[in-house]
Amino acid sequence: MFLLGKVVISVFFVTCLLEKSVFAQGGYLPIILWHGMGDSCCFSFSLGQIETILKDELPGVYIKSIMIGNNEVEDVKNSYFGNLNDQVQKVCDEIKSSREFSIGYNAIGFSQGAQLLRALVQRCDGPPVYNLISLGGQHQGVYGWPNCASLEHKLCDYLRRLLNYGAYTSYLQNHLVQAQYWHDPLDESKYARRSLFLAEINNEYEINSDYINRLQSLTKLVLVKFENDTLVQPIATEWFGFYEPGQATVVQQLQQTRLFKENRLGLQDMYLNQIDFLSVPANHLQFTDEWFVEKIVRKYLKPPIPKSCVLGAKLCPEEPKS
Repeated sequence: MFLLGKVVISVFFVTCLLEKSVFAQGGYLPIILWHGMGDSCCFSFSLGQIETILKDELPGVYIKSIMIGNNEVEDVKNSYFGNLNDQVQKVCDEIKSSREFSIGYNAIGFSQGAQLLRALVQRCDGPPVYNLISLGGQHQGVYGWPNCASLEHKLCDYLRRLLNYGAYTSYLQNHLVQAQYWHDPLDESKYARRSLFLAEINNEYEINSDYINRLQSLTKLVLVKFENDTLVQPIATEWFGFYEPGQATVVQQLQQTRLFKENRLGLQDMYLNQIDFLSVPANHLQFTDEWFVEKIVRKYLKPPIPKSCVLGAKLCPEEPKS
């Protein structure tokens, strides 16, 4: 009886801590943001502006904007150079050790930050992720170097040449970020065998059932495609499509791909009820504040958590949408 009493007290204490951490945030789940190539966690004109919008719409919400490095300069550099597997593990460790995320969180990825957050969902055995929102993410990779405005022009040209001729070398796979989601449709076998990041999280070489289970644990996977995107090749990758194998002209939509037909990530099971496909008639990441608030914040992030739903680190399975 004494032991049972201690257990009850412990559960009550943990639940109170969870309630305190969540409702100190206005009753909203915390949010993780991960920026794209050439950007930083904290630039006032990019993710800094996103944070302002979120805090206006969700008073008190806790937001963590991912920084890889010790400052903004290092963060930008590490969006080009570094090992993505190490970066994902670093963020996983940070989240698991943070009380703010103990009850779970929502996540928004911008461009390449979207596939990094998906890797986090699939690999990290930490708190649950409820909604994963991908804004222009390249989930089947890219075949073509995007605009490279934030680096000096000659260096951009050098990086393009490196990718064209040696994307799957061990050195580039471990040190050049964009090589780690480079997907060559002319040699699918080499991509599956030598891509140390994208092919691995897409279960291209062998199927990891944990990846499927964790991805399917999402409430929603929200895929936003930018219809006039001039940075991402092909645009269909933003909805998990890609070039038909063996050439680089004809594009397959998600349902036509091997990834979907063989259900290698469990996307068949998620397709009807768990994946929302949104599109914006604009260039890469060019959306208005009004669109972001209406289509993303109020639909996927705004419903608060009723206090009655916080018990034993579990949330209500369905939250009313406003």
